[in-house]
Order: sequence, then structure tokens, then C-alpha cells
Amino acid sequence: MNGARVVLIGGTSNVGKSTVAQVVAQRLGFEYLSTDGLARHPGRPWRTPEWEVPTHVAEHYGSLTVDELISSVLDHYQRLWPRVEELIAERAAGRSAGGGLVLEGSGLWPVQVASLSVPRTAAVWLAADEAVIRVRIHQAGRYAEATDEERHLMDKFLARTLRYQTLMLDAVDSMGLDLIDAGGGRSVEELARAVLTTVDAQYATGRSSARWRAARSAPIRTRGRTSGGR
Repeated sequence: MNGARVVLIGGTSNVGKSTVAQVVAQRLGFEYLSTDGLARHPGRPWRTPEWEVPTHVAEHYGSLTVDELISSVLDHYQRLWPRVEELIAERAAGRSAGGGLVLEGSGLWPVQVASLSVPRTAAVWLAADEAVIRVRIHQAGRYAEATDEERHLMDKFLARTLRYQTLMLDAVDSMGLDLIDAGGGRSVEELARAVLTTVDAQYATGRSSARWRAARSAPIRTRGRTSGGR
């Protein structure tokens, strides 16, 4: 899909979407945006030197089950989709002074993206092994130094994050969409090159030939299953 004006990069939290997307945007000379910037769902439930966890965020993760958490975030993305779709169509058609766009976020749900009929739009999804995601979240939240209550909230966030990826992988697999293993030890620059190669090989939004997908994606292990590119 040479000439794409919009590149979409989906995936669960802490899989490296924003870092890779920013490098891709820089190489293409495109603007970078995140779906989080359009409408924020309760985000990370751990504090940093610059940020304290709001009460409503702590209550959200502390009071809901994992099933309720995943339903809540998927409902949020469903409500957000019309805005995302409008933005994609505007940029793909060149109706904005902003030029090309690299848009990343968990809000890019595979089923919705695959239904797009917008030309000059490409899409890939990033995924990583559960152990990689766990380590990244624990490091970000300084899990070893956290209180029991803080660990409980991080555990719930991690469980929701992994559940999202399992559902996402099922959707990606069932529709034959392009998936890149972002946890295989490759550098950000290597992953950015993989995204750009994928984009060039696509004949429709999110879809390239089976040969390209098999060459790009190593198996990604999740609980009870293994998934990779077809």
C-alpha cells in the first residue's frame, strides 16, 4: 500500500505502540497522535513522581472485576470509534492541513479497523509475550516498592491488559490481519522498519499476503494459546 497517508498501530497497553509510532511518524514526516488524546479512559493506576492516582481511577480498578474492566474499556472504544473513523477519513483524503498521520492506541480495535473503506490507510497490530508486558508494567509502577494496595491495582490493570490482548489476537487471527511481535528483543528502530515494510506490502487496510505476515511475526504466547502471523 505505497502512498498511505494514514498508518494505524494498535495493540494492548505497554506493548510499545507509542514509542514505535513516533519513530514511524518521524521517518514518514507524518504527525503522531494517540487515541488516548481523543478521549481518555481510566489509565494507569500507579503513581509516579509527577502524577498521583486520582481517586476515581483507584476506585475503578479496585472495585471492578476483570470482566467488568474489559467490558468498560471496550465500551469506551466503541463510543470513541466514530471520532477515530472521522479523523482517519479526513487525513486519508487530505482534507486537513496536518498532512499524513500515524495514529496509535488500544482504541484501534481490529474488527472496526478492518471494516474501514477508507483508501490510503494501513494498519498493523503489535503484541508481546505476557512475561514481557508484566515486566514492563511492574517496572513502570515500581511494583517491588509498592504497597499491597498499589500492587492490587497494578495486578488488576495487568489482568485487564492481558485479557485485552487475548481478545485482540483472536480478532486479528480470525480476520487475517497483520501482526508484529514487539517483544522479541528487537530495537525500536527494527520494529519501526517492520511496520513500514508491512505497510508497503498491504493490499487492503490491515492485510498483506500470508508470505509477508509469516516472515515478520514470531509466535506470541498468551495463556493457553500461541498466536503469531499467518
